[in-house]
This record gives sequence, C-alpha cells and structure tokens, in this order.
Amino acid sequence: MHEQFWHQKWEKDEIGFHEGEVNRFLYEYFDALRLPVGARVFVPLCGKTRDIAWLLDQGMKVVGAELSEHAIKQLFAELNIEPRVAVLADGFHYSSTNIDIFVANIFSLNSELLGEVNAIYDRGALVALPEDIRTRYAQMLASITNQASQLVVTYNYEQSQYSGPPFALAESEIERLYASTYGLKKLASRQETEGFAKGIAVENAVWLLEK
Repeated sequence: MHEQFWHQKWEKDEIGFHEGEVNRFLYEYFDALRLPVGARVFVPLCGKTRDIAWLLDQGMKVVGAELSEHAIKQLFAELNIEPRVAVLADGFHYSSTNIDIFVANIFSLNSELLGEVNAIYDRGALVALPEDIRTRYAQMLASITNQASQLVVTYNYEQSQYSGPPFALAESEIERLYASTYGLKKLASRQETEGFAKGIAVENAVWLLEK
C-alpha cells in the first residue's frame, strides 16, 4: 500500500477498518502483558482508534505512529485534548499528558525519537501491510522498542477470496516473522463470517509475543 492510498482513505472517510468501539481482544487480554500503571504502550499505525482512550483510562501512557495527520486531528478532537504540535524532519509530533503521536511514515522512527516502550499493541498495523513489507516492519519494530512484548491481533482467511487489507496472516506467517525474536502464544481466536470479508470465514486471533 502506497502512502497516498491511506491518505485518500482518511480524506474520503473510507475507514471501514476503523473500529468504533474498543477492540474486544484488547480489554480481554491486555493483562497478559503484565504492565504496571504508568507503562508506555506503543500503538503502530494507530489511526484514531478508540483503543487509545481505553489504554489512557487504564493509567497507561500511549505513544503512537500514524501516516495521516487527518486521522490524528480527529483522534485528539475525540479525546477532547488540545495537543502540542512540533514539526519534525519527517512529519509532526502531537503530544499532551501521557500521549505522544508521531505523524510520519513508521519507518522514519528510531528508538531515540520514540523513547521508552514497555509494550506494543498491534491491532491494525501488521494486518495492513502487504507481504513484501512485513519482514522489514517486524524487524524494525523489535529494534526500536528493545524487543518489547507485543499483543498482536490478526486475521486469517483464504486470501484469494479477498484482496485486503486487512491481509490474511496464517500461523506460519506469524512464526516466520517473529519466532526468531519472541516466544509466541496464541491467546484466543474466534470465527467470524460478518464484517470486512462479506461472508468469508475469518479467524480473528490475538497473540502474545514475549522475549
């Protein structure tokens, strides 16, 4: 997916991928990360997800990355927060108490810019990336977060029946991307026949990745 694809999606409000409610797997399995209050959670390709408000309500600090400034303006408006905005070499830094969002291509981030990360919550990033980018993404994410533990939400279905995104991710793909860096545990899965794939059988799963 080229950058312009996502910019156009947000500008045209074609955001069927946006969940209007907190993700069920997040509130059911977030405790698996065993984080103390005040821990800093990285949400890659965050959009304006309601999950950020939920994480803040749990006493977490949130750092996010999102390509679309349009999405982040909506995020802060919905949070009822007036952000500070700083110009970066490759984008913008929107911030307020306990929240930092980098409006930039995620591959422009580094550990110094991102700061400390205690865990990663990946609901919409990995599944949004085509196969040729996933390996680079997985390696970069581990590198800039010092291999922080991850809670990763995936979909698996017959890719030939739906072009994506979100893309299908079989267990073998999760193992290919992460098994050399993390221990992997599938926490839960459920079968769906409604939603983005229009009647196609989909397995929605949540994984815990730990060093």
